[in-house]
Amino acid sequence: MPPVFSHGDLRLYVLNLLDESPRHGYDLMQALSDRTGGTYTPSAGTIYPRLAKLEEEGLVTKSVEGRKTIYAITEAGHAEVVARAGDLEGIEAGLADSVRLIADEVRGSVREAMKSLRADARSAARADSREQVRRAEAIVADFRTTVRTDLRTHLAHGGSLAASVVDDLARSLDDTLRDLARALRG
Repeated sequence: MPPVFSHGDLRLYVLNLLDESPRHGYDLMQALSDRTGGTYTPSAGTIYPRLAKLEEEGLVTKSVEGRKTIYAITEAGHAEVVARAGDLEGIEAGLADSVRLIADEVRGSVREAMKSLRADARSAARADSREQVRRAEAIVADFRTTVRTDLRTHLAHGGSLAASVVDDLARSLDDTLRDLARALRG
């Protein structure tokens, strides 16, 4: 992904955020994340060294309020923000473009991931369907073997087979076949 801020732009953007209102470091990180739609959240290791440099340059001051260090812009910092208003407009435009590009990349990645997931789901469904076909074939084969064995055993023990029993079997199997066809079209 392309960087959100070009070299030196983050420094000016942080200064601009402090021109809006005094903030502590975490608040600056959150403001940057909010302004970039969550596509860029700087770490403490990115923000605090920049704040220290801005303080060295006399562009911000810091004060401690409880457990928080609050940074505020100085007159010199405000003067730089005013003097570089055109640069800030360019940063804002570049930031919007950068966020748009990142969002496009994320959308593309999500699209590709969804394609892959759909393909995996189709493949899994096919594999499951193949397994169910094997299972159905085994059930039919077991049924056929059981019917043949029971009929032959019955006849071997001197039994007879009435046409009505065979007719009932044929009707039951036809009904089952129709139910199966309906379920498969389903």
